[in-house]
Amino acid sequence: MSCAGLAHAHAAEQGFVLLLPTDIYIAAGGATVALTVLLLLVLPPGAAHRLFAVLPLLAPATVRARHLTSLVMTLILVLLIWQGLYGSRDPLRNALPLMVWTGWWIGLVTLQGLLGNLWRWLNPWTGAGAMLHRVTGQAAPLRYPRRLGHWPALAGFAAFAGFLLADIAPTDPARLAVAVGLYWYAMLLGLVLFGPAWMVRAEAITVLMRAYGRMGALGRAKGRLALGLPGWQVLTRRAPPLSLAVFMVVLLGTGSFDGLNETFWWMGVLGLNPLEFPGRSAVVGANLSGLVLANLGLLAVFALALWLGERLARTGRGLAQALCLFAPTLLPIALGYHIAHYLTAALVEGQYLALALDDPLGRGWHILGLEDAYVTTGFFNTPDTVRRIWLAQAGAVVAGHVIAILLAHALAVRDGTDARRAVLGQAPLAIFMVGYTIFGLWLLASPRGI
Repeated sequence: MSCAGLAHAHAAEQGFVLLLPTDIYIAAGGATVALTVLLLLVLPPGAAHRLFAVLPLLAPATVRARHLTSLVMTLILVLLIWQGLYGSRDPLRNALPLMVWTGWWIGLVTLQGLLGNLWRWLNPWTGAGAMLHRVTGQAAPLRYPRRLGHWPALAGFAAFAGFLLADIAPTDPARLAVAVGLYWYAMLLGLVLFGPAWMVRAEAITVLMRAYGRMGALGRAKGRLALGLPGWQVLTRRAPPLSLAVFMVVLLGTGSFDGLNETFWWMGVLGLNPLEFPGRSAVVGANLSGLVLANLGLLAVFALALWLGERLARTGRGLAQALCLFAPTLLPIALGYHIAHYLTAALVEGQYLALALDDPLGRGWHILGLEDAYVTTGFFNTPDTVRRIWLAQAGAVVAGHVIAILLAHALAVRDGTDARRAVLGQAPLAIFMVGYTIFGLWLLASPRGI
């Protein structure tokens, strides 16, 4: 059974990375984040918040236009599922795994976090739901229970993460087609029964994309499309409920374990020889357990940092309130590591995706004119190009942490804490973020066993 693709492509440059002065880069990254914290001590009150000022642009498009694009995406998804079931068994030639793992999970999630809520236009359920409502003339028969909050979405994302990190063949076209098709149908059923509330609270992908959409440079402000520093939308929204706050923490924990479970260190913990990896079927249970423990551990450490900060600043906020307030500051860290972790996969598998789109049905077509194109990994063959890749990865991680610290400070001040006490209260959180910067850079530089 072929398991090529996502699990392999982004480890190809690690041998060169080990020859680079990564200790210097890691130290510099940690120092940059630490200096950002110190800078907040001398900045005038409100300076961090003013960094996220926005520029109003245009009026947003209508809902009807989004339903049309959603229906187009539904049709494309149906064709991809058909291709997964009846097309090539090679995951690097079949359009479905390439579109899901490279086009969506790597490309679209990244663009969602950098630009804004593109998922509003590309969601493959809302158009179908609106059409069914129009045909039947009936509203959703059930009301979504508010007490459930975003917990169903968290459960759905946990299942997705388990499939990505522990399934024996997540890139197998037929296996993936069945999973995608069943999930699409189940979520459409939920939308029909509970209405739009189902999508924004219980559907894991929409909740994930909306969370990352808070990081986008483009968003809505006072009824108009607006542009600002990535993360500005976090400051314009109320603190998320506890279930969504935990979801945001799990986004970071899952991304971190996605890198950790490939390292020689993790192979050593499991007692495996990383140079003779026995296959994904041998580590299913271990990876599922590791995924759970990684997220619980991150949640515990993050909560401890917040609890200590609240005690130091004497703000009067409870732990749950602090968690809800500051959980969105983890989004730039999660996005930065997502970009860094999958950069090499994007460079390689993006080429396979282009070739698949050139001939999506395997009919010998060349829609994009790539009949003479071929896949190259030559950029992994010289220290100079690998150094550039590593620096781009490190830059994404460090930039994510810097934005996170600025957001945390601005949120604390917005919530009524004076600037000095805000810095004092964020000292434990800052230590956590500096440590996580170093950890993230170490993950990027660590040799991979799979």
